Amino acid sequence: MVKFLADENFNNQIIRGVLRQNPDVGIVRVQDVELSGVDDPTVLAWAAEEGRIVLTHDVATMITFAYQRIQAELPMPGLFEVSRRVPVGLAIEEILLIAECSLEGEWEGQVRFLPLR
Repeated sequence: MVKFLADENFNNQIIRGVLRQNPDVGIVRVQDVELSGVDDPTVLAWAAEEGRIVLTHDVATMITFAYQRIQAELPMPGLFEVSRRVPVGLAIEEILLIAECSLEGEWEGQVRFLPLR
């Protein structure tokens, strides 16, 4: 099962909902791994070292830094931007689908937007 890192401002309701439905999903928050307040490149580097896909609401900067990692041919296990307009229930379903149905490394070097449709 793929693992996730939720960035600092990611909606905790979504994280709780994912874990409530499947406690085996490997999802941690930036705050849980002592990365609070660090810049986006540092978050992405940590996620790459740990093989975790980043979940974010930050379309302004996080995506730019993810693409910079890809262009520099640095590891980037994937990034999913979840619009704040996406209903919490739909976001939970999409993350569960990704967690339960993805192959290891499937999202490497990709920036995607949820919902996937």
